[in-house]
Amino acid sequence: VQLQASGGGLVQAGGSLRLSCAASGRTFSGSRMGWFRQAPGKEREFVASISWSASSIYYHDSVKGRFTISRDNAKNTVYLQMNSLKPEDTAVYYCAVNVAGTWNYWGKGTQVTVSS
Repeated sequence: VQLQASGGGLVQAGGSLRLSCAASGRTFSGSRMGWFRQAPGKEREFVASISWSASSIYYHDSVKGRFTISRDNAKNTVYLQMNSLKPEDTAVYYCAVNVAGTWNYWGKGTQVTVSS
């Protein structure tokens, strides 16, 4: 099983990026997928998650109204549209899959750097 995240990069404050994470090796039918991030010197934190049907979506308070999570089950892919980026959004972003209540599968991460 592999989760491949992409779409990170360097952007100025106020800009946008769209992250993608494609899962391969199995289909995570019925599973919640999500994004986490880890800034230098800080612990990994939850960013957003989305249920299989997209009927249940959660965001960290710090990204509400700026980030949008979505998924394409046919492509086994989850997305994170990030708008109005701030320097404090700078981190390595990881995608993950929750199976049976645990975030079991993790991608390698993609770097997002927001300059002021």
